[in-house]
Amino acid sequence: MKLRRNRQRVVPETIVALIDVVFFLLVFFMLIGRMDASSPFEVAPPLALSGADMPAGGVTVSIGQDGALALDGFATDRAAVLAGISARLDVSPQLLIRINAHKDTALRRVMPLISAIEALGAQNVALVVTPAPLP
Repeated sequence: MKLRRNRQRVVPETIVALIDVVFFLLVFFMLIGRMDASSPFEVAPPLALSGADMPAGGVTVSIGQDGALALDGFATDRAAVLAGISARLDVSPQLLIRINAHKDTALRRVMPLISAIEALGAQNVALVVTPAPLP
């Protein structure tokens, strides 16, 4: 007489634990990541003596020490910056426009751009600065 042994069923591995880990990693990186556009070149804003925190949202125009321009993290020229801002102002007239200029950028590079942006109808133009270190 031949006796058969019952085969043990192999329990499939569950991937629920892996999904949880991936979800926690996703949330972690969303919390620590920067949501603002970064400049394609170095920009070290000037120090502020007083001021308030910068509101979120809007458009960021970066101006490098040599006068290079970027709009929301993409290097471009002056005409493209003004065209991009104009298109966004048509959609949202109260759009915040942040000017993120290097601390050693000459004012002759910054002020004409701000004037041109205001001529487009922008009402909320802010200059990004670095808070002064605490004593």
